[in-house]
Amino acid sequence: MSREPVRVMIVDDHTVVRRGVRAYLEALDDMTVAAEAADGQDALDQLAAMAAHGTLPDVILLDLLMPRMDGVTAVSLITSRHPAVRVVILTSFGEMERVHAALAGGAVGYLLKDAGPAEVATAIQLAARDRTYLDPAIARRLTREISAPPSGLNALTARERAVLILVAQGRSNQEIADELVISERTARTHVSHMLRKLQLNSRTQAALVAVREGLVPPPAEGITSS
Repeated sequence: MSREPVRVMIVDDHTVVRRGVRAYLEALDDMTVAAEAADGQDALDQLAAMAAHGTLPDVILLDLLMPRMDGVTAVSLITSRHPAVRVVILTSFGEMERVHAALAGGAVGYLLKDAGPAEVATAIQLAARDRTYLDPAIARRLTREISAPPSGLNALTARERAVLILVAQGRSNQEIADELVISERTARTHVSHMLRKLQLNSRTQAALVAVREGLVPPPAEGITSS
């Protein structure tokens, strides 16, 4: 008995990208494009309507850098609201901090936009079977991290180091988000990851580390634990 085609939603703010991916997927017998969305919020709105009618997609191809709602925020909301839907990231950005954030949010695949059409199709098929597919270069970097995990400040990504400095300056999560042009939710995630990697329990401890390591000057009045 033949399997039902995998239902795919394509989420990207560039129309030409969506149309190109749609044209390829619709030429395959085992896939069908259920919907397109221009950003994370558009995707969530459409998914809510589709859930009400029992027509949710099996897999979502999701870009990371989009207006209104970025992909990192969207993947967390999608997987929490629609746990049966699998998300594969399809993006131009391969920085490890983005990879970690996407995977932590629940993505089961991570592809770069220079991937070939067959690779995209493979990632979708694996995701539909609840299996993971990572871009080979991303997979190699993750393997290196596992075999030789960095420690201390070296464990932080460039973004997490910037967050550490802003935390040491007394910035709130919203102020960090405004400074780095990210969502407040993403800023909160970066702060959490930074504290975990440094094995710290509070923002005050993080500020002390930043001063000790010379990332920020000590405040004239000192750092309190209140």
